[in-house]
Amino acid sequence: MVRKTGERKKNLEELRCLAMMMVTALHFLGKGELLGDVSAVRMDAVGIAAWVPEVLCIVAVNLYMLISGYLLCESSFKLSRLLKLYLQIWMYSVGVGLAAGFLGMTTAQMDTHYFLSLLFPVSMGHYWFMTAYVFLYLLLPLVGMAVKRMSKAQLRLAVILLLLVFCVLKSVLPFRLEEDGMGYDCLWYLCVFLTAAYIRRFGVGFLEKRWRCMLLYAGGCAAVLAELFVFRAVYLRTGSLGLILKISLEYNHIFVFLASVGLFGWFLHGKGENIFGRTAALAGPYVLGVYLFHENIALRYEWQRWFGAERIQTVPELLLKLLAAVICIFITGVIIEKARSWVVRLSGRLLSCLKCWRGFMDRLERADRIFTEMGESELS
Repeated sequence: MVRKTGERKKNLEELRCLAMMMVTALHFLGKGELLGDVSAVRMDAVGIAAWVPEVLCIVAVNLYMLISGYLLCESSFKLSRLLKLYLQIWMYSVGVGLAAGFLGMTTAQMDTHYFLSLLFPVSMGHYWFMTAYVFLYLLLPLVGMAVKRMSKAQLRLAVILLLLVFCVLKSVLPFRLEEDGMGYDCLWYLCVFLTAAYIRRFGVGFLEKRWRCMLLYAGGCAAVLAELFVFRAVYLRTGSLGLILKISLEYNHIFVFLASVGLFGWFLHGKGENIFGRTAALAGPYVLGVYLFHENIALRYEWQRWFGAERIQTVPELLLKLLAAVICIFITGVIIEKARSWVVRLSGRLLSCLKCWRGFMDRLERADRIFTEMGESELS
């Protein structure tokens, strides 16, 4: 059920909306083939300029998990929430995938793998982020209990060790680690989740001042861009570092992580009591639909052409079309998700007339209470 506007943390809803816009921008720039080839001797002005918004937006996925970790670490696992999430993913996977395929809106090959990806979106990795998120949420009963029972020193040490293994090590070594998931796996999001849980439970002194948070974000982004072009210069001169040329842009790189925490902290200490906060609180419940819509396997390499990405010739044109694409895709995704939510609610009311459905919902509610009571016993 969608909560009323006043019940939502407007500052975090602002950040959630911004993070989704950033995700859309990343997909426009990357899958629209607008980023300059850093391994090439020459890059045109558009290719160079495209790396600036790319770097500024690279924190988006980590931000989404920081928000989730901050909110979920104090809540109980709910089977009903997991099923609603899976239903949401499945409806977009099948609905958008089939509609785009049969309407000729996709150039994706409609083979067995295509249809299996539509039918089993989590297990087939249709949406890699949702696969990692669902797996992490399945661990919430264990992770949540651990977070609530750990002392400040214990949780701090656990977070430091995890970051050393999955973030710092890969960021300082001049070669590629075989087991490095580049921030695309559940393990990395466990690190981010626990970081957010630590911030919520115990706070971080450095993040108490908003100017420090913005400095951390800006400094992290600048470091990402600097490392990218320093590695490019070394590669062009010596031919080395080819495998880690763009490592600073990976989600579990230390610069990206620090920039993410900085921007998260800046919004965390904001009030959101303005028109943007109120609008974000209204749009927030529907934001995930933006991702599930535009990143569907049928459309993920198609919608960039709707905005003429392949015809961009100048930097002003790049910025204008990037902005237009982000706004249009965001609004469209929110509208589609709001319509889907209405259909689901209406279907629920109609199904409530069936005895078998009411029995299923009763059992689901009992399952939720099991974990709620478990969480309450941990706090007492």
